[in-house]
Amino acid sequence: MPDDTLDTRIPASCPPTISELLRHAWNHDLASLKPLLSIPGRASVQEPTTGETPLHAAIRSCGAKTPATPSNDEADNLATTDIEAAKAVVQKLFLSGAIWNDVDSNNETPGCVAARLGQTELYDMCVGAGMRAELLFGLLDGYEALESDVEDDEDEEDDETKDENAAATEETAADQNDAPEDIILESDPDRAFVPPQKVEDTVTSAAYLRANLTYTDGKLVDDEQNGVMMAWETSIMRWSVDKLLPGLPSGKRILNIGFGMGIIDTMFRDTQPSRHHIIEAHPEVLKHVDTSPDCKFGQDWESSGPADGAFKIHRGRWQDVVPKLLEQGEMYDAIYFDTFGEDYGQLRMFFTEYVPALLDEGGIFSFFNGLGADRKVCYDVYIRVVEMHLSDAGLDLDWDHMKVDMKGLEEDGKGEWQGVKRRYWTLDEYWLPTVTLMG
Repeated sequence: MPDDTLDTRIPASCPPTISELLRHAWNHDLASLKPLLSIPGRASVQEPTTGETPLHAAIRSCGAKTPATPSNDEADNLATTDIEAAKAVVQKLFLSGAIWNDVDSNNETPGCVAARLGQTELYDMCVGAGMRAELLFGLLDGYEALESDVEDDEDEEDDETKDENAAATEETAADQNDAPEDIILESDPDRAFVPPQKVEDTVTSAAYLRANLTYTDGKLVDDEQNGVMMAWETSIMRWSVDKLLPGLPSGKRILNIGFGMGIIDTMFRDTQPSRHHIIEAHPEVLKHVDTSPDCKFGQDWESSGPADGAFKIHRGRWQDVVPKLLEQGEMYDAIYFDTFGEDYGQLRMFFTEYVPALLDEGGIFSFFNGLGADRKVCYDVYIRVVEMHLSDAGLDLDWDHMKVDMKGLEEDGKGEWQGVKRRYWTLDEYWLPTVTLMG
């Protein structure tokens, strides 16, 4: 267990300007804290060696929550008062710009600390702040895209203006070249802490589609050893199919986006659907489909459909394929979405722009819910973000909870994660979404 004592988290070596702020947060001294937060950025200072932020301090100092007992009313009332004071400080910190997902030397965010200590109210405040931040980032991304589109349309800048801009650029470069060589770029002393775990580079869709893939030992990995799909997910896929097709009736129309190892498509195939469409973009997955004797979704499967085109793998990015399916008037009873190398924005675009048109009345949509699954607080943030965006899209959402067998999944580089770069699942509970049209 981490050492949560004051002297460990805010050592004597801590710079005085940081120590003062952290100690006021630790003591829930809101009156003394407020003036210090008037300077932008001060709500997110970090102790240089422990990474303690004011949020960490305010939550950690509450200690582990103990169950209320009838014989300990006075202590319970004191604890309630302390939590109310902590909540006031945490609220003020968030309003002052505190970062909800900063990690400390234990690789814990403030929400992680709250969860470990059983401080549910403080944990919920962290989740709420994370949700608001993610919604805001989503809006800013949208505005940024709009601005880019406008700029693309405004190509009427005359040559004279371009020449002036070029000249200004050259002048700036010349000034930089003439600058003294001993200029030192100062880093922010309030944010000098280095997290204990290196942040892995995000795999983009374009990089993934260029990567070499390997099918081996119950897993599909790229040439950087990122886990694209793994056999341990089979129980989640089984449960997803049971929810998408209650009672597993035959004759349904199914669309799956992302073939991977073919786990869920094998389950779909076994229900004897009337239409079974798969979208897959990666060339090496498609090569596996065409050439591997272990894969049963090649040309023979496509030819076995009850009608021409009933069973088909659509080769390409779903962003290119789905509009064509809409043009052809395709509709489905069950839709599943599980891609790799795409951010949440792509999933949101799919269920906002396409699911309402592709899903027939009474149909069900679901997706692999691995958003933020390497950390509970991030997972819970995305659950709330998804809830809001699905509602905005005119879709109803129900969650089912499933216990995940964590045997072999407990530790990086071991068990199921041997030979895999990153442990992308750390949680013992899976939230399965079932989505239907409103009304």
